Amino acid sequence: MSLDFAALENLRAHHPAWRLLRSDYAPLVAGFLHRVFVAPNVRVMAAADLSEALEDELYALRLHLGETAFPKPALEYLNDWAAPDKGWLRKFYKPGTDEAQFDITPATEKAIAWLAQLSERQFVGTESRLLTLFDLLKQMSEGSEADPAKRIADLQKKREEIDAEIARVQAGEVSLLDDTAVKDRFQLFMQGARELLADFREVEYNFRQLDRRVRERIALWEGSKGELLEKIMGERDVIADSDQGKSFRAFWEFLLSSHRQEELTMLLEKVLQLPAVTMLQPDIRTRRIHYDWLEAGEHTQRTVAVLSQQLRRFLDDQAWLENRRIMDILHNIEARTLALRESPPAGTLMEIAGAQAHIELAMERPLFTSAVKPVIDSLVLQAGDDDIDPSALFDQVVVDKARLMHHIRHALQDKSQVTLQALVLNQPLQQGLAELVAYLQLGSDTFSTVVDETVPEPVEWRSCALDGEIITRKARLPRVIFMR
Repeated sequence: MSLDFAALENLRAHHPAWRLLRSDYAPLVAGFLHRVFVAPNVRVMAAADLSEALEDELYALRLHLGETAFPKPALEYLNDWAAPDKGWLRKFYKPGTDEAQFDITPATEKAIAWLAQLSERQFVGTESRLLTLFDLLKQMSEGSEADPAKRIADLQKKREEIDAEIARVQAGEVSLLDDTAVKDRFQLFMQGARELLADFREVEYNFRQLDRRVRERIALWEGSKGELLEKIMGERDVIADSDQGKSFRAFWEFLLSSHRQEELTMLLEKVLQLPAVTMLQPDIRTRRIHYDWLEAGEHTQRTVAVLSQQLRRFLDDQAWLENRRIMDILHNIEARTLALRESPPAGTLMEIAGAQAHIELAMERPLFTSAVKPVIDSLVLQAGDDDIDPSALFDQVVVDKARLMHHIRHALQDKSQVTLQALVLNQPLQQGLAELVAYLQLGSDTFSTVVDETVPEPVEWRSCALDGEIITRKARLPRVIFMR
């Protein structure tokens, strides 16, 4: 984007972030929304709770600035901030509820992040940024190299450097980062972590904008329904296959890995105990920042699912309206027909072709063919002599859910999350499909679970066939992760 006069003038007049910075209420809006939404990583808040928090904020400001400061009620301020001419909050209603919900827009979060950078920092590190840029250039250069000989040479060079470092450590030459380098890298990590949380809200905003454009196209479409669906699905594929969609999917798969979760937890615990990091007094939420990423990403995934469901319902409503229009036309034709029955119009109303005889000659008829009579043997039913136990008809399969709950809790004692496939591998299914369904029921009723639709995981078990042979059965379902 070129920052010429016309572009900047357009941003100053229309961009919500610039309007927020120009507003007389900028300190109130930015400070309150940062404390309520950005700092605790809250994605959605009900209107009653947000109004109550703002009322407390206004009461404290009136005690300090006087009774005439901010005279309007809190809810009126919130509705004003969510108006189209402001665009600092997004006001919406969840399906099935009549209570308004509020969320900040990506433009507001950008303005708050820019204001946070205006404060004077006690320590500005540059070494970690230079090393990060250098590593990124090396990754791009090595990742785009197609010559196998050069790739092997780079890998051998890395191996020689690692072997040399191992030799130095074995000789007692252990190089450690000083406090300055630790502070520099920790500040860069915190900046990237906060920016990542802001990126999730912008990704969700982009999906909402796509859904809005699709709805507008449906409302104004005049062609066939097949062409409309083809264009809609094409736009969905474009956003999923775009650079942003691929990057988000790769990030989500990386974050859902239980191994990565445990590694991030261990690294954060170790880094936050360093004396140099303790001197910076990091936020208490830093210890669980990766869980904030997971929660923000899951909220984005749920938003996409809800938008898809609403789009399907919108298409169904359009089809229902078209069918209703067809029925109205048919009823109109029937009503006009009944009106003409009592007073038919004068003149010729309808013409029918002249009557004619259908002649069938004798030689055109087929010859007689006798019917084949079936032969039926009379058999006398006799009572069987086999002794069959009828109790097998009344056997019921009862799954011990207490045993499954104990197994899941035992697996989560030393792990923050475990997949359904890992549970079945550690303790194979004894009652087949019924026990697998019991696991899924416990995941929705008793435990907290996350379902990754993009990663299929097969679940196998052994069962006995009617002839006594042991066979292996397999069920294919998306990855189910039980959370602690």
